[in-house]
This record gives sequence, C-alpha cells and structure tokens, in this order.
Amino acid sequence: MGTPQFAVPTLEALVASQHEIVLVVTNPDRPAGRGRKLRPPPVKLAAQDAGLPLLQPDSIDAAGMAAALIEADADAFVVVAFSILPRDVLAIPRLGSINLHPSLLPAYRGAAPIVWALFAGERQTGLTTFLLNERIDGGDILLQETVDIEDDETAGELEQRLSRLGADVVVRTCDGLATEQLQPAPQPRRSASRAPKLSKADGRLDWSQTTQVLRNRIRGANPMPGAFTEWDGKTLKIHRATTGLGHGDTGVILDVTDGITVATGDGALCLTEVQPEGRPRMPADDFVRGYQIEKGLRLGDGPSP
Repeated sequence: MGTPQFAVPTLEALVASQHEIVLVVTNPDRPAGRGRKLRPPPVKLAAQDAGLPLLQPDSIDAAGMAAALIEADADAFVVVAFSILPRDVLAIPRLGSINLHPSLLPAYRGAAPIVWALFAGERQTGLTTFLLNERIDGGDILLQETVDIEDDETAGELEQRLSRLGADVVVRTCDGLATEQLQPAPQPRRSASRAPKLSKADGRLDWSQTTQVLRNRIRGANPMPGAFTEWDGKTLKIHRATTGLGHGDTGVILDVTDGITVATGDGALCLTEVQPEGRPRMPADDFVRGYQIEKGLRLGDGPSP
C-alpha cells in the first residue's frame, strides 16, 4: 500500500525479493498540472510495469475494500506513505501491517519527519519499520537504521536517499517476520517528538534568527513548502544558501558581488539560488543583474533603512 514516488523503491525491491506480492493498493488517479488531466500515482505505474494486481479505492475503508483485502490472503501488509488504516483492516493480515517511517521513531512522529528533522538541524536521522496500530506512528518497532544527513542536503534530496535505503530495510523486515527472527519492541516514551503537517507559513524566513537556523529552514523547506521572504512587496523564494560574511541590520543586503549576502541575527547568509514571484528559479547573480538588486535593500516585511 502506497502512492507517491517515495514508495516506489520499496515496491520494486519487494518484486525483486523472494516475497510474493498478491495485491498493490494505491490512490485513484488525480487531476494535475495546468490542464488538470488525470495523472496516475507513481506506485500505480510501477505496479503496472511489474504486472501486479492493482486496486485504487477512493478510500481504504470504501465499501468492499476489507473483503478484497481478506480475499487477497496476504500474510502481511506493507504500507509506505499511504493513508491511515482502520481497525478492521489492521486486523486482517496474520503477521500485521508493516510501515516504513523516515525517522528514528519515536522521534518525529507525523506527516513531515524529514522536513522537521532538517529544521531542527539534526545531523542524523534514520528509517524505522514498525507494526501499525491505532496510534499514529506509535506501534512496536521492528527494524531501525541510522542515516547521516549531509551538510547541504535538502529535504527533497534526503527523501530520495531515504526512499532507496528504506526499500532494503523493508525487505529485511519482511524476511525477519517470515522466519520469526524479528521481535517487535515497544517504542520508548521519553524521546517522542512530533513532525506535523506543513503549511506555507512554515517556509517564511525570519531574518532575526541565526544564520544556521535560516540555513536549516531553507534546506528543510526545499522543495515543499518552499522557503521565502518578501522583496519589493512580492514573494521571493529561496532555494539555496550558504553561510555568508558580515554583520548588519537583520534582513538588509550587505553584498551582491557573489550571491546575495543578507544580514541575520548573528551574522550573514549568502543566497545562491532564488525565484522571484511568477518567474523560474535562477542563480542569485542572475537575479541581481536582472532586477537591479543593490546593497542596502531590505528583505522581509520591514522597510529598507
């Protein structure tokens, strides 16, 4: 059970393993793009490529869905980036429902663990397989693997890497359950933290914060919800940035000779890739030349000094 690209490597790894896939469940095709044409989810395309039986219910508790899952007679359900399973569905497989979560549970329970880990400046994250129950991301742990986070890695880049690494963790989990070599362990209670669903506002940059906090916000919000500030009354998205040199009033542009250096709460941040409102993303130097960006201008809500 899964829908987005994050789930595809797991499906492909299971196809290549000794385990038999009796059914794939994914979301319905959804309108997307400017033409709002129906677009199949990535898991559907991967399942079709592998010649696997497929269901696309409007919801997992749609009429007849539980009966279809019972008829499939799977020993276990593997769930990656899918909807919450109701109690009657969780009770169907004899070995339980295995979920892959991109954090070291109980840290970062919730919808956006990768983003919140980067926001927090974590140097490590990981992958957890666990048995689903009625508590969100609260079931017994099966396997965990720690993963180092690279210094300039964005949420999108880390998600791609974790999706590939997670596929192997899921296969090893299925192996361990099938041979009864895995013993589920309750999650520790003290170290739990949340990673709630994101809103656009979570990408807003506050220039009074430290350079490192701002860098982490930009990395974590890339690609979604997108880090942004205000310039000339319009939104300016920030895709990439590095630590800069200098000090000044927060939000004020200190230099434009190599990127756009902006004063922060404890130093400076150099913007290297930006996106003006209504325009494609571009190197910061191109933005400087094309929009006459000068030293002394202020980014953010406040007026220029």
